[in-house]
Amino acid sequence: MVSMELTRGLGLRDCVVIGLGAMIGAGVFAALGPAAGAAGSWMLLALGIAAVVAYCNAQSSARLAALYPVSGGTYVYGRERLGPFWGYLAGWGFVVGKTASCAAMALTVGSYAWPEHAHVVAVAAVVVITGINYVGVQKSALATRVIVGSVLAVLATVVVAGISGSHSAAIVLDDEIGPYGVLQAAGLLFFAFAGYARIATLGEEVRDPQQTIPRAIMLALAGALAVYTLVAVAALLTLGSGGLAAAHDPLARVVEAAGAGWLAPVVRVGAVLAAAGSLMALILGVSRTTLAMARDGHLPATLAAVHPRYSVPHHAELAVGAVVAVLAATVDLRAAIGFSSFAVLAYYLIANLSAATLSTAENRPARWVPVVGALGCVVVGFSLPIGSVLAGLAVLALGAAVYGVRRNIPAG
Repeated sequence: MVSMELTRGLGLRDCVVIGLGAMIGAGVFAALGPAAGAAGSWMLLALGIAAVVAYCNAQSSARLAALYPVSGGTYVYGRERLGPFWGYLAGWGFVVGKTASCAAMALTVGSYAWPEHAHVVAVAAVVVITGINYVGVQKSALATRVIVGSVLAVLATVVVAGISGSHSAAIVLDDEIGPYGVLQAAGLLFFAFAGYARIATLGEEVRDPQQTIPRAIMLALAGALAVYTLVAVAALLTLGSGGLAAAHDPLARVVEAAGAGWLAPVVRVGAVLAAAGSLMALILGVSRTTLAMARDGHLPATLAAVHPRYSVPHHAELAVGAVVAVLAATVDLRAAIGFSSFAVLAYYLIANLSAATLSTAENRPARWVPVVGALGCVVVGFSLPIGSVLAGLAVLALGAAVYGVRRNIPAG
């Protein structure tokens, strides 16, 4: 009989690195430009709003993850606290939204590595990273640690060059910015913070999850916020909100405008490493939620198989990799970010509602945390571009319809 259990081999450092790998790649290299286009010079305020929503979501997720240390994240929490439908809807939103995120990160790899053939490189990146994940989560954590260390060194160089270099090329965005633009930018930047979910979805593979998961989530979130703030300040000083909004490769443009153009190739390599690290962590998280949903019969049972040697959900990882490869060959980067943000905010809405049901004995967060988190998810989510909102609502409605049809089909 094939084992259905995963191995608890990840410690605090591994979990923090996996979370940082998921967040830093997405935020710094993919979301700053669109966010500047929406919020202009108010982008730092948008970053603060996104951080508050992310903090509340992280607190709610951490308390729930400690209580339910198994694979699946909010899919499990919603099922246990609110009922099967809400757990299913959270899992559906996570798998669909984060699959779009995987495609966005793969395309980021392609755009920086070989812009003329971005889609081809993106597909190749998905194939390679799926192979790394297939041979074990420990090896994935080790690879992510190397990537995160390299990317942080590159970002430190960008910050120093941007702050200390020339600011003569800075262009202020002329468009009038209102509250809607700031909230829309917060939604786009939230895409960057959502990486801490990877830690919760790996709950079944973490040593001492009750202590490790909450600490790792908050450490990863704090580290990512510090990095985002420094890089955003350097980018705004050097390019201005207008220059940042117009740039497809903003951090390479920062060092060029600051008078350190020789660093641009280094920054491009850092972008590829960051996006690859984020892609690796994203595929890990999506495959674990797919595993949990397959165990409960919401997805084909074969996706619940665990490899007898590598102790990973290998069928789920191969299926996720195949879908992401198809998307990476066809979708647009910025559209993927907006759609993913909406679906993941819906996922965290359910996480906050689940956390609101915890009792004192279950180590509930402060009462305001899930309230602010839930309201933030709704307000920021519906402030995203209308195309992303409509696509997200359509996908969630499709998921609900599938659930209803399956529930009404007689057993046997």
